[in-house]
Amino acid sequence: MENDILMRTWLDDLNLSHPLLIAGPCSAETEEQVLKIAHELKDSDASFFRAGIWKPRTRPGGFEGVGAIGLKWLQRAKAETGLPMAVEVANATHVQLALEHNIDVLWIGARTTVNPFAVQEIADALKNTDKIVLVKNPVNPDLALWIGAVERLHNAGIKKLGVIHRGFSTYEKTKYRNIPEWQLAIELQNRFPDLPLICDPSHITGKRDMIQDVSQKALDLNYDGLIIETHIDPDNAWSDAAQQVTPTALKQICKDLKVRKETDTEDEFTVKMNKFRLNIDELDSKIIDVLAKRMKIADEIGQLKKDRNVAVLQNKRWVEILDKMIVQGNEKGLSEDFIMSIFKAIHDESISHQQNVINRKD
Repeated sequence: MENDILMRTWLDDLNLSHPLLIAGPCSAETEEQVLKIAHELKDSDASFFRAGIWKPRTRPGGFEGVGAIGLKWLQRAKAETGLPMAVEVANATHVQLALEHNIDVLWIGARTTVNPFAVQEIADALKNTDKIVLVKNPVNPDLALWIGAVERLHNAGIKKLGVIHRGFSTYEKTKYRNIPEWQLAIELQNRFPDLPLICDPSHITGKRDMIQDVSQKALDLNYDGLIIETHIDPDNAWSDAAQQVTPTALKQICKDLKVRKETDTEDEFTVKMNKFRLNIDELDSKIIDVLAKRMKIADEIGQLKKDRNVAVLQNKRWVEILDKMIVQGNEKGLSEDFIMSIFKAIHDESISHQQNVINRKD
């Protein structure tokens, strides 16, 4: 798959003067809504019009899409605006209906990518099709699952492939709806450079005011395009209202984005440096999270020592930890001085936390 140049051919054939842009509402709600948005996007940078027809919801009772009737609305929107159409498919029936309505782009959603049986069913239904097929990353940060889904489609004779990075679910509270985990998408890009990579800032952020920033980061990392949810009345959208933007806002986002020249030596340096820096930023954030969790445990240890009237400093335990970490650090190429300085600071902070707990008046 690494050497299959046809993957990128479909993107090159579009002859775009700007990054690929897939835009449209999270969900097709009414025919009027679909047509109005499509007409407002006709003269934008949008390369494809997207709309959710079938909507997988986490819990029953939510809006699950209008179903097959929406495909007819997309046909009309295409006829009136000339915009190619894109929809999400989750099973063979969806695929068959999409093909019958001549949908141009089909994508597999994050909840489907995690299920190899479902992906294989879709691959079999699409066997040897010339349609563009995009694969969103799985809900969980599993690069093998993401690659496996692409491989199943590739093995079914589908050559016009691409991937969509929409972020990953986490139980921890962050500023993102789905944490980007940029390093996973970068690793996929490094391993399959001919596989078009598209960013979904709408699902990564969950907030329209963050879309510009995440979109710029994606372009700085040399992504091939964006998929941005766009609605004429976002606040009253039937699904994912907070992350959708108006067509006017989308046009401004596109205008403000800085697109780097891939062939410029200085820009190539900037792209690579941004990748490294984003990796470092994410790792630094994780280090802070781990340290915070460690200090929370130190607080609990302090409470236990207070309850049992035990001294804070346990020197034997500290020496054991330090010796163990020096050995592990050396195995990872880290110097003894570095390990000692880092863990001395961690130990000092841990002791401070325990002392604060012990001295606290309950």
